[in-house]
Amino acid sequence: MAACCRGWVPLCSLLALAALAGLGAEAKNSEDVRCKCICPPYKDHSGNIFNKNVSQKDCDCLHVVEPMPVPGPDVEAYCLRCECKYEERSSVTIKVTIIIYLSILGLLLLYMVYLTLVEPILKRRLFGHSQLIQSDEDIGDHQPFANAHDVLARSRSRANVLNKVEYAQQRWKLQVQEQRKSVFDRHVVLS
Repeated sequence: MAACCRGWVPLCSLLALAALAGLGAEAKNSEDVRCKCICPPYKDHSGNIFNKNVSQKDCDCLHVVEPMPVPGPDVEAYCLRCECKYEERSSVTIKVTIIIYLSILGLLLLYMVYLTLVEPILKRRLFGHSQLIQSDEDIGDHQPFANAHDVLARSRSRANVLNKVEYAQQRWKLQVQEQRKSVFDRHVVLS
């Protein structure tokens, strides 16, 4: 159980740092709340979008649209056409989500590097260079994967995950080869 938890230590520490950074900030940052007014074209003025950090009760055209693009008598008609919405978001939640996403992406990248660079080296050390390069002519048709039993016996003696995966892979290959042989034998008999 302790070995399993060691892998999560960097992720947990990043989450703890993000939580502490969020606690140090004020309850609502100015970037977390805003009033957004979308005003369509009016007479000879083009449409605009206005954003301003105001309270929810002040979220209307008169408080947000500055400078007012229309002269005094047309302000009311212009503001009636504008649609204003109060928006809230949590920047701390966004930051924590991004940190989690990047951490998972980093772990997957490290795993890919392990699979492409480290695993072939470990396989060569564990199973010997000659067994990896062995060709089909050396094995023969009557005895598929002749050295598979030796590999399986060695992998049983070792107790690490890589050997267990290799054992399952070799067993699966042996079964597939036996099934292939029996299918082709049946095909020849029926012909």
